[in-house]
Amino acid sequence: MARDYGGAYGGQPWHGAQPPYPDQPRPGQPRQEQPYPDQPYPGQPYPDQPYQGHPGYRLPQFTPAPAGPGAGPTATARRRRARLIAVSLLVLGAGGFLASVAGLANQAMPRRFTASQQRQITDWELGKRWRALPASAIFPASVSYPPPASLDDDPSLTLSAQLVGIASQASCTAATDPTAAAVLNHDGCSAMLRATYVDETSSYVVTVGAAVLPGATRAAAAAKAITADGGPAGLGPTVHTVRFAGTLAASFTNGRRQVSGVVSAGTYVVLYTVGYADGRPKEPVAGDKYAFGEMTNSGAGVAHAVLSVLAAPVPSPRCPGVPGC
Repeated sequence: MARDYGGAYGGQPWHGAQPPYPDQPRPGQPRQEQPYPDQPYPGQPYPDQPYQGHPGYRLPQFTPAPAGPGAGPTATARRRRARLIAVSLLVLGAGGFLASVAGLANQAMPRRFTASQQRQITDWELGKRWRALPASAIFPASVSYPPPASLDDDPSLTLSAQLVGIASQASCTAATDPTAAAVLNHDGCSAMLRATYVDETSSYVVTVGAAVLPGATRAAAAAKAITADGGPAGLGPTVHTVRFAGTLAASFTNGRRQVSGVVSAGTYVVLYTVGYADGRPKEPVAGDKYAFGEMTNSGAGVAHAVLSVLAAPVPSPRCPGVPGC
């Protein structure tokens, strides 16, 4: 028979007689809570901090962070200077942008030429005609001109001259008298175009020469200078005659010239000289009012006809309206 005095029966202890584990209460006995060594009991403050309401409790104190390198009067002045620079750059950028917009708008608008540019463009347009036009267009086959003042009682009366021949292109030095050549060359003469006409009565022969100059201003100055050097009896420095064999102009030499003159328009100076077509000896015609007037009108009429082609007005220079023209 087993006895209950704390021994083991069959190697198994009686639970009711076995003492509890050190931290385990007996059945029916409340368990006592043991705090951890570093943890206070509930409601008890940590050892190093008194609880709120305790005489030693104080509110936390916050110490402001030390001032950094950006604080102080120097930093404030630096920030103001930076803002001023930023505003200045912004204003400059805005100005540049507006200028760019204005430039683009100006390019989009039709270009306007100055008076000097207009003259240059006009001179260029006129100056290229003698190369672009055929000789038959520069020297028309027939030219009409008014009669001298002694025959102007009939307004419907006109006289005419017919083309005999066109000479090859020459220099102003080779195709004019030395005095005229010096003036023309001084103003930039680049070529001389000549042709010969005979009036409808076969009485007068006219040789006309068109000098090509680089600009209208220089052409007008050259014509004025040649006119100022005019010789006696209406014959001054002028163009050399051009003869054509088998025509009424075959015997028209420089020695038979009677009357000369010079006119200009555009970039051209046209000189003319007139003489008799029948080979009669040179006779001064200054005293013969009718002969002098008819020779002068025939020469001037042919010269103006040539200028009406070479120096015909050109349209006013204008930009087509595209950007940059």
